[in-house]
Amino acid sequence: MKRILCLLLALCLLLTCPFALAEDVHVVASFYPIYIFAQNILLDIPGISLSCMTAPSTGCLHDYQLLTGDMRLLSNADALLINGAGMETFLPSIENQLPDLKVLDASLGIDLICANEEHHHHEHGHEHGHADAEEYNAHIWLSPKNAIQMVKNMEQQLSALLPQHAEKLSQNAAGYIARLEELNGYIADCLMATASRKMVTFHDSFPYFAHAYGLDIVAVVSLEPDEPLSPKMLTEVVNTVQEAGSPPLFAEPQYKNTALEVIGRETGAPVYLLDPMVTGDGSLTAYEDTMLKNIQTLLDALKNEE
Repeated sequence: MKRILCLLLALCLLLTCPFALAEDVHVVASFYPIYIFAQNILLDIPGISLSCMTAPSTGCLHDYQLLTGDMRLLSNADALLINGAGMETFLPSIENQLPDLKVLDASLGIDLICANEEHHHHEHGHEHGHADAEEYNAHIWLSPKNAIQMVKNMEQQLSALLPQHAEKLSQNAAGYIARLEELNGYIADCLMATASRKMVTFHDSFPYFAHAYGLDIVAVVSLEPDEPLSPKMLTEVVNTVQEAGSPPLFAEPQYKNTALEVIGRETGAPVYLLDPMVTGDGSLTAYEDTMLKNIQTLLDALKNEE
């Protein structure tokens, strides 16, 4: 009888103890590159589940419309990790409907490039809140230097959310940052000896990458991947490319590149593929793997211009 009473008492304690049957902490990443960074930071930490809100095939979140399933996922989440810099245009809707959801912004402290003005920069700090999608170019992750800062931001904010795992989060982030620093050094060394610096991109994904390594984007075919080009706009781009000496054109594997192919035929400029790292296999090394492929493509393209 005493044994039964002891078992019942132990069961009552388990049921009332706030930690005994604690549920997993659920973290959601807004889209693919943020999910890759988060995977590396949260690696081997027990009791944490990580989801990506959008499918890996979604690509950039240009004008992304929230689905019912997205809101269902977020309603059960403890935190939403975002790219920031205006990428998540749907954020106000989430904040209105889920005011208690913690939003962790990876763009804090990063020097932002104003939309349509590659050389105009602005430091995005805590005091500025979330950046406006119409003001800034949001493709910050494509510079490994920025990726390092994003990982630091995410680690700090996740440590505040999960103080019991702060040490492990710091260790994971430090290991990943070391890999990103090695990647950054390798890319810088590869491009240092490249005399040709001019390039034309399909859409406005690569200004941060170009700025980091001294490349010159002489023209952007389309600011958004689905933006149609009028005959006048197409003629203007063709003229710009010809005036620049017909440097290589860089398409993106996720999108149709009909306009770029036309420009290539009109100018004789070769077309290559640069991956903006918005889709992939979800592996821990996905960022490095994609950037290494990109640098090899760039070297091949620029070398042919010399």
